[in-house]
Amino acid sequence: MIKIVRAKLHGLRVTGADLNYHGSITLDPEQCEMAGIYPLEFVEIWNKSSGARISTYVIHGEPGSQCCVLNGAAARTCQRGDELIVAASDYIEPSKLYDVKPRILTYLPNNEVDQVLEYDVFASKERAYDFRIIDADKQTLEDCHTYPNVDVTAIRENLAAKGWSEEEIDAFVNAHFTL
Repeated sequence: MIKIVRAKLHGLRVTGADLNYHGSITLDPEQCEMAGIYPLEFVEIWNKSSGARISTYVIHGEPGSQCCVLNGAAARTCQRGDELIVAASDYIEPSKLYDVKPRILTYLPNNEVDQVLEYDVFASKERAYDFRIIDADKQTLEDCHTYPNVDVTAIRENLAAKGWSEEEIDAFVNAHFTL
């Protein structure tokens, strides 16, 4: 068994801290549902602003509030406006990596969801367990986001074979990949 990320909120900003609460992180239930994070589930929290790393459980706040409130001892690890990564995990057999599609939400500075992505492990020519990030709504290779192990040459060839012009291919590559 290996421990993997199952769902992630990336770039969520702290909206409050309550030292005198019983503990946990309070999150918008609509965003939790979108990512697949459950109430009372333990999550890892990584503060991008301070480097602090903690583990606590999720409780739901007001739907639509875009809240992110650290409570109890966790309140000492952050300040309003700090940027966090909140990750839920699971244990699976490595052979199941192809079946798992962790959902990742990325955020704008006001805690509005910017992108809904999925992590995808797949078998490539180079390795049995390769990795890419795809748009959760489209889920096609053409919608892959920026990752260094993506074979951009093969993607260019594939798009050319589909009849895309060189200008369309360049625009696509520039929009989706860092070379």
